[in-house]
Amino acid sequence: MTLPKGFGTGGGASSSDVSKMIGKRVEDMVGLITGAFVALWAGTWGGVAVATVYYPWAYPPPSAHFALTVLTIIEAIGYLFSVKVVTEGTSKAKTYNGLIAGVIAAIAIATLVTDCVFFG
Repeated sequence: MTLPKGFGTGGGASSSDVSKMIGKRVEDMVGLITGAFVALWAGTWGGVAVATVYYPWAYPPPSAHFALTVLTIIEAIGYLFSVKVVTEGTSKAKTYNGLIAGVIAAIAIATLVTDCVFFG
């Protein structure tokens, strides 16, 4: 591989040279992915709530219950895969299984409470 001027020491590219060329490592972005997942779920919750409150004839509570539950499951699967792919093959000793389980469990509980209290 041909490197730009200033990279490599004549014998080829080292992993640090490749890291410098690519940019920030994505395994350090688990917090950003988690925040995006929570914000995504909050947006979904808000959309379902607004639709139920302002358009009850078009979006009855059973539909809201179904939509919030199904969309939460889809978002949680996406979050799980995103974090697992980002941290795959990392040289770090720690894993994020506890964080993933805790965040998904908290969102699941919030979804169940919302479904039980607001959507019957």
